[in-house]
This record gives sequence, structure tokens and C-alpha cells, in this order.
Amino acid sequence: MSGGIAIVEDGKAGSADRARSAARDAASGTDGIAFPPDVIADYVSAGLWCQRDIFGLLEDAAARSPAKTLIVDRSGRLDYATALRQAELIARNLVSLGVRPGDRVAVQLPNWRHFPLLEYAAPRLGAIMVPLPPIYRERELRLMLKIAEPVVAVCPGLFRGFDHAAMFRELRAGLPCIRHLVVVDDEAPAGALPFERLLAPCEADLPPPPDPNAVVELAFTSGTTGEPKGVTHTSNTILSTLTNLVADQRLGADTVILMASTFGHQTGFAFGGQLPVLLGGTVVLMDRWEAKEGVALIDREKATWMMGATPFLQDVVEAVEAGHGHCRSLGIFLCSGAPVPRPLLERANEVLRARVVSGWGMTEVGLATLTRIDDEPARIVGSDGRALAGMAVRVVDARGRPVPADTEGELQCRGPAVFAGYWRRPELTAASFAGGTVAEGGWLRTGDRARRDADGYIRITGRSKDIIVRGGENIPVVEVEDLLHKHPDVLRVAIVAVPDPRLQERACAVVVLRAGATFDLERMRAFLETARLARTYFPEHLVVTDALPMTPSGKVQKFLLRKMVLEKIGVADA
Repeated sequence: MSGGIAIVEDGKAGSADRARSAARDAASGTDGIAFPPDVIADYVSAGLWCQRDIFGLLEDAAARSPAKTLIVDRSGRLDYATALRQAELIARNLVSLGVRPGDRVAVQLPNWRHFPLLEYAAPRLGAIMVPLPPIYRERELRLMLKIAEPVVAVCPGLFRGFDHAAMFRELRAGLPCIRHLVVVDDEAPAGALPFERLLAPCEADLPPPPDPNAVVELAFTSGTTGEPKGVTHTSNTILSTLTNLVADQRLGADTVILMASTFGHQTGFAFGGQLPVLLGGTVVLMDRWEAKEGVALIDREKATWMMGATPFLQDVVEAVEAGHGHCRSLGIFLCSGAPVPRPLLERANEVLRARVVSGWGMTEVGLATLTRIDDEPARIVGSDGRALAGMAVRVVDARGRPVPADTEGELQCRGPAVFAGYWRRPELTAASFAGGTVAEGGWLRTGDRARRDADGYIRITGRSKDIIVRGGENIPVVEVEDLLHKHPDVLRVAIVAVPDPRLQERACAVVVLRAGATFDLERMRAFLETARLARTYFPEHLVVTDALPMTPSGKVQKFLLRKMVLEKIGVADA
């Protein structure tokens, strides 16, 4: 039907006939609705968008079960009624600080209750959350904050030995947009406000509740050009993924989530911050991952559901095998970000007796495909799932034509969970969609390579983008290469992935040195430390060579380089 929801029979999924890129101009602004009215009407009438925001859902849950625990973290327990009261106080105090609808609030916090409380408060006043992982340092943050232009930034004081407050004071000197710095610490440093200031009694008037189709989140994803991209989501695009997951995995108010993935990434932000409220359930937060502690928390809090990259699953299995707990309450473990090796799945089934499911998603689309809890183990090991309700996926060739089943090509997707566009980058948004107009389909070019079988299950086979995934964390290869090229002793450099049994991939830097120069792993790390690169991005292997394999056009042949590296360092290919 023209202008409506089309049912895709092979994927059992519904999706809008219009291109998502039709929203790009609105999404590139700061104060508009992110989607045109006809797209909104289609998704709402199909039941794919609930037309709610997370603050309204928190009000509903608090009315039903005010004394029930919503959050468990290092500070103790927080019930729904208290969480609602504090979220409203935060919203009013942000208004008193001059935050207006469309303004950005940047948050770089560990998984403490302060993060989800801000996540609930911001939509109430129409502000846009900018989640930032705690591992980021000056170099990454300066780029992101320059793009987002937040009026308020929230950070910890000291966390894991690093002074975040001092870093943000330095950043503010070049970012006059940040009018207020809020610090979560026993004592806020000079020039900053303590977080308690946001919990003080306040009668500031709140604006009318925002439209659930307005942008509420600006999340950054690593690009391949050294410049991060700001991904915009609305309440509807975030919640559509979660409502699909709830129905698919039969989750409810008795669900207890263990969340160790940072709220600075989409996994923590959506599945740790919003999923428990949607369920009326409970979330147990970990501000740093330690397997023994994680297993102890699962047992103590009777956690029933966990999501994380494959290394988290491996760590839990090994901790139980070592006798640190039993995890009998854990019913489902959702793995995303890397394939689940068959031996690990078999061990998990035997040791945890939990259902392990695998899925595929990205910052731009949340969770798009998922294996089902009743799928055979071969499906879980051999695929990244099939499209969730409302979502559609396809695999195409270089000309954008769908390929036959079991043929590799570019993975594309569309549906209600797809983002609203890149922040203030309409040209980049347009280039990221096949079609580009309202009438031409609107398939998101994911940058991933995949195969799709006759039953609609996909298998990610590689990445068109030059990114290495280390334990679920994207390493922007080009950015790190560019930095190493600046070292005076380095003539050429290329970074390739090396298989790792726990993290799935690690990075190896291959360098060609200038005449007479020497270089080693310690010097490389010291140089990247001076460049203020996040340590997670540091290559963990270094190979010095006389030349890099090149194409006639001068491009590095990374598949040959990777083969050479694996032979040199004695690592078998995955």
C-alpha cells in the first residue's frame, strides 16, 4: 500500500515504505520533531511506536509499585517512588540552571544511579542526553563536545584513579557552551556544582511533556575518518527495540537485570536505563566489570537477565566453574557484538543452565536481529538472529540489489528502531541510506557484511568499515593510524585485527620505520598516552616490517597484512 506499513513476508517484519532519510533535515536541527507526521502515524497505527517517553513510563511504574526496588548500585537500593521524585527534582533544577528544550546535557559517569536518573529527567524538560563512556579522555571528548555543544556536563570526581573533574575543567576552557559542570563526588571542586544541587528542593516550572518523536539522545559512534558521528534517537526509536525484546523473551516485572555495560554506550543506556522501567523490574548496576563480583551479584540479587559482549559470558562461565557462585537464577544471557563460539555456548548451557541468545545491532539501530530463546544451539552459534518485529533486513550486492540466500553482501536494515539521523550532518545521513527520498525505501547501509539464509537468519561475516571490535568496544582504526603516523620515527602504519579467545579481537599495529629509527610497544604506548587517546584503543601487538603489501593504486592490502601478522606472532586465525 502506498505510504503505509509494508509487511515483509520473508523476514516476518513490518517496515515503513518511506525512506528514513526523509527525517534527516529535522534530525539535523536542535528543536524539531525528528520524523514527518505520516511516518509517525504509520508506526503508531501498526503498534510499533508506543508514543511514550521514559519519564512517563517511570510515573506509571511508580504509581503501580512505589516501594519496589528499581536500582541497585554501589550506594544501595533506590525504589520507584524515590527515583521518580529525584528525577523530577533533577528536571526542575536543570530548568533553574537555564536548560531549555533542545539543549544538550552531556553525561560521563560510571554505572551509578545518577546516570539513569539524569536519563529519566532530561526528557521531562525536553533536553537531549549525550551519553559518554568513562574511558574517553580529552582527545575524544573535545571532538564530541564540540559537535554536541552541551550546556551542562556531568562527570565523576575521581574514578579508577583518574580525575575526570580536572579534565572537564580543562575542556571547558575551549568550550564556552558548557555553562555548568556538575560533579558527582563528596566535594565538588572550585567552579563546579555538586550533584546534590540537582536534588535540592526546587519549584521551577517544567515545560509541557515533550513529543515522543523529538530527539532525546545524541550518542556518538566511532567513525573511520577520525571524526565521531552523533547518532540521534527519539523516545519511540529507543523504546521500539525494547518492547520487541520484552515480547520475544517474555520479560516482565519479575525480571532482574544485571548491567555491567557502560551507560555511555547504547547497551547500557537503553537496556540498563530504560528496559527495567518499561518492565517495572529491577536493574543491578556494576561500575566496573569483575567476574567474581558479577557472579556474586547475580546470586545475591537473583538476577534473571543479562546482556553483554561475548567476553562477559565467558567470564561468567569461568567464574562459576571456579566456584565463585552458581547463577541459578539467570534465565537469559543476550550476547551481542561478537559471535558466540560453539564451545563457549556448550559450556554456558551446561554450567549456567541459562538460555544464551545472540543478536546484532549498532548505535544507529539498537537491536535489529535476535535468535529466539527456543532456537536450536546451531542457530545461536551459526547466526546473529532474524529481524525483530517491525524490523527488516536484507543483504545486497555492490549495486544495491538483493542477493540470493547464503550469498555474502552488504547488510541493510530499516524499521522503527532506526535512528533519526546524524546530528547536524544531513549529507552524511543521506549517504547512509539507500534511496534518499521519502518514496525510495530508506534502507540503512550498516557497513557490515553478512549472509542471510532462507529462513531470514543473518550471519555477520565482516565489516566494510575499518573498525576492530575488542570485547564489544569499537576501535576506530583510521584514527589510531593517523596518530601513529605523527610519530617522528614512523614512516608508514596499518592496524589489523588479531583473534583473541576472550575479547574476540585485539589490535596489532604494523609499522615501517624511518631509516635508523627504533620502535617498540612501550614507546608506542607512551606516545599514544601523550596524545590522550583512550587506552582501550591502544594496539596490544606491534610488528615492525620493511614494507606493507600494497595494491597498484597504493592501498594497503590488509587481508595479506593480517595473514603475515598472524604468522609472525604465532596466532591462529579464528
